[in-house]
Amino acid sequence: MSQVVTVGISDLNAVKAPDVLVTYALGSCVGICLYDPSMKIAGLSHIMLPSSVQMSADKSQAMKFADTAIEILVHRMEKMGAHIFRMKAKIAGGAQMFSGVNNSSLANIGQRNVIAVKQELLRLHIPIIAEDTGKNYGRTLYFGADDGSMRIKSVNRGEWVW
Repeated sequence: MSQVVTVGISDLNAVKAPDVLVTYALGSCVGICLYDPSMKIAGLSHIMLPSSVQMSADKSQAMKFADTAIEILVHRMEKMGAHIFRMKAKIAGGAQMFSGVNNSSLANIGQRNVIAVKQELLRLHIPIIAEDTGKNYGRTLYFGADDGSMRIKSVNRGEWVW
């Protein structure tokens, strides 16, 4: 019997099949799903911001940022038996949630998050095989360790699987 494990905002976790990961409230945040199909190990990170570079050296905040959280997730999955060279990625979120806001830095945070996630995955040589990013609506993301499927639910938009 599978267990559903919730990943909060600025959080991450990894599970083995048959468990499922879920994260809620993906607006401008991005959910990064990593999967090792040989070991059936799934990882999910819910990042809020693109870069930790200009922030304090507070390591307790590392899961908030794309440039630090993804590497932490990879290491957690490797401790469970996954190998980075087999990992594939699926990403979702990065919406434009603040339309009409004059502050362009705030207005494009979703897009900046997506760019940062893609850069980090490229740096780690983890290919992105599915993506549901941008647009102007929030998402709930389910990620299954059985088959690496990413299921997205959105109010007024329905549900779809990648």
